[in-house]
Amino acid sequence: MGTQRLSQWVYILVGVLVLLKAEGYFVGITYVQNAVAKGAVCLDGSPPAYHLEKGFGAGVNNWLVHIEGGGWCNNETTCLARINTRLGSSKQMVKQLAFSGILSNKLQFNPDFYNWNKIKVRYCDGASFTGDVEAVNPATNLHYRGARVFLAVMEDLLAKGMKSAENAILSGCSAGGLTSILHCDKFRALLPVGTKVKCLADAGYFTNQKDISGAQHIEGFYNEVVTTHGSAKNLHPSCTSKMKPGLCFFPQHMAQEIKTPLLVTNAAYDSWQIKNILAPGVADPHGTWHNCKLDIKNCSPNQLKIMQDFRLEFISALTGLQSSSSNGMFINSCYAHCQTEMQETWLRTDSPVLNNKTIAKAVGDWFYDRSPFQKIDCPYPCDKTCHNRIFE
Repeated sequence: MGTQRLSQWVYILVGVLVLLKAEGYFVGITYVQNAVAKGAVCLDGSPPAYHLEKGFGAGVNNWLVHIEGGGWCNNETTCLARINTRLGSSKQMVKQLAFSGILSNKLQFNPDFYNWNKIKVRYCDGASFTGDVEAVNPATNLHYRGARVFLAVMEDLLAKGMKSAENAILSGCSAGGLTSILHCDKFRALLPVGTKVKCLADAGYFTNQKDISGAQHIEGFYNEVVTTHGSAKNLHPSCTSKMKPGLCFFPQHMAQEIKTPLLVTNAAYDSWQIKNILAPGVADPHGTWHNCKLDIKNCSPNQLKIMQDFRLEFISALTGLQSSSSNGMFINSCYAHCQTEMQETWLRTDSPVLNNKTIAKAVGDWFYDRSPFQKIDCPYPCDKTCHNRIFE
């Protein structure tokens, strides 16, 4: 039995590698060693890191900076749980990372950005690069320094040629997508006045909604993240002047204040938000939502009704963005989370489409001002192009 299982794994691994060879490629890690002297470090005090694939041809002065996702830590206990993982220490990060989707270097898989300088910034601070606490408790050695890390990485990239950028995008997935919203104008300010700069948030538009028990679970969690990491001073001042800093971690309360053009691509039934905002374990002690969260096809009519209401609240939280024609929106009715990093959902013959456009086409048209894109899909299950996530 063991041998059979091993051979199955080998078969799967070979299949993955063949697919990656066709659609993706590996890029080596770069550690920002000089960041340590500035106190710009991961949770465990190790240097920040990123993976850079140099641009070529006509893309040599274009820069796509993509931020890795990975949730947040909201207190000493949850941050300590990250320090022996890649989400808290660059010592635990793989030396080679696979690039595909928006990071692909092949024309047919990424026609608008394939020859750009492409960077994936590793995420190891636990607060979407907003924290900055000077004091370090010697008992835990936890460093809450995400805002410094963001600046140190950007300075390193500027020195490597980004200061001459003609076009630049700050993008990210999940907590990295939230980073691209929270830091959008700061990124713009670091680049020359003549650079065309836009931001892209993939599955980063987290909404402040009650869970199925009626509790404000995610609001309380974000308040703790912001308090633990000392994030308030690095959040949008026009938001923090009006409301509690924890609320300014939600894009719905600050995205309309962003001056730089922003495109949000998000599933209306974002699988992470359904699992962790709408129906977190704490709100579902008997596990009645367990099977529904694994596969949307398993949801009961009543659960689907609750999810349809979630979608309506999600759409309502986007209203501030729609007021500017320079902003973009690709909101499909899929049960998914992060659709730009994977080739199958970014651009392939069977990729999700909205208004007959793939995400890759919508993003390219929006960035290059070929045509604006602000589309919201009809409700589930009307979209037959979705790649709905099924969890084990």
